[in-house]
Amino acid sequence: MPRDAAGVARRHGWFLALFAAGAALRVLAMLGYRPALWFPDTYTYVVTVFHPRPDLVRPAGYSMFLTLLEPLHSFGAVTVAQHLLGLATGLLVYRAARRAPRWAATLAAAPVLLDPYQVELEHLLVSDTLFMFLIVLAVALCVTRRTSTVVLIGLLLAAATLTRTVGQPLIVVLAAWFLLRRRIKPAGVLLAAALVPIVAYGAWFYATYERVGIVGANGVFLYARTMSFADCERMDPPPDLRVLCDPRPPEQRPPSQEYIWAKDSPLVLLPDITFAKANDDLAARFAMRAITAQPLDYAVSVLTELGRTFVWGRPVYPDAEVYGYYQFPETPPGPPGRYPAQVGAEYAKLYEQGAIGTEIVEPYAGALRAYQGFVRLPGTVLLAVLLVPPAAAAVRRWRGRRRTGVPVWPVSWSAAVVLLITPAATAEFDYRYVLPAVPLACLAAALSLRPDVLRQSGSEKEFGDDIPPNVRV
Repeated sequence: MPRDAAGVARRHGWFLALFAAGAALRVLAMLGYRPALWFPDTYTYVVTVFHPRPDLVRPAGYSMFLTLLEPLHSFGAVTVAQHLLGLATGLLVYRAARRAPRWAATLAAAPVLLDPYQVELEHLLVSDTLFMFLIVLAVALCVTRRTSTVVLIGLLLAAATLTRTVGQPLIVVLAAWFLLRRRIKPAGVLLAAALVPIVAYGAWFYATYERVGIVGANGVFLYARTMSFADCERMDPPPDLRVLCDPRPPEQRPPSQEYIWAKDSPLVLLPDITFAKANDDLAARFAMRAITAQPLDYAVSVLTELGRTFVWGRPVYPDAEVYGYYQFPETPPGPPGRYPAQVGAEYAKLYEQGAIGTEIVEPYAGALRAYQGFVRLPGTVLLAVLLVPPAAAAVRRWRGRRRTGVPVWPVSWSAAVVLLITPAATAEFDYRYVLPAVPLACLAAALSLRPDVLRQSGSEKEFGDDIPPNVRV
């Protein structure tokens, strides 16, 4: 082995071992579940590949990703690309935490590399893996690179937002990071770089639907969110809103998502499609009335949903069907049931240029199921990871180790917290919504153990360049 390679292996041996194990898990997924696992949203994304137009519910960023790979005519190629993005995310976390204690940087990368639910999500044909990679790369550039990369950071945030709308508040978070460092011009450049693609997409959306925004479902999802507590007797809505009331007590109501998709939902029973402008506007008015009339109930409901993130176990939620999509299955999933998915399945056959489905191959699939049965990141551990940065800062202050400048962990920590809170506040808890926040939370924990800060002098140097890399707190 060349001397420099041997040195790299000695310095980064534990991380390289974790990375190899993560790669092996992804190879097992490719061998055991061929070529991919399907999710209800998949079919909508595939339709947009062949009929490029904004979707009312989901922005088209993931469909554009599928379009780039469409010449290969293989969903297996899509899952390979997503697994590579997952491995790249682990590498980004380790690299971004390179001046933290090496053991901390290695542990920070471990969940995204080794969590079987992360591997399963990468094997699903959904947008979350692409979204996770984009936001982790943007945050990693914020904490490790010169501010000359600020345009790239803005473009990454735009791409993330056009992949999943939950990326929107992260634009504010990262712009605020530059403002906190008194870098006003870079903050403005970041906002401009992020907003230009989003505004352009919004123009396309308006030209298609004559509606402002990048999706047309915000009111519908917020309405569904408020149905966990909305009491029409207390709200006293006008007649046009009263049709959206559910007379059942909140504790007897179904999960929030049922108010969007169930056939007997008051919103679904209205004329026209659920996401028509009139229905979305009506749902938004109902939701805002519920929130303003019952602010404490809304706060309790949001905290309840958020609390599901941090339980030790993994209870079935919101229902067995959705929960089942996040498990490596024992039997091949059946054909799509709903009409829109059936249409999407035909386009999926065109994408693949052949039959679609999932072939389960043993013993590879069984090995993954066994692994998923006893390895995971409990929510309580994630909560502990999130508490590490403020606890480390408090200990450092108590010991009198105050430093001038801005600590480097808050940008990653804030992004993780926002990604966890936003779905709980605007939709509902879902296990796959948690996973993109995990690498950011772990990165923040590792960064909080380093004593260096970003200086506010306006220097273009990377932070900590004058601090030995092996320093320990």
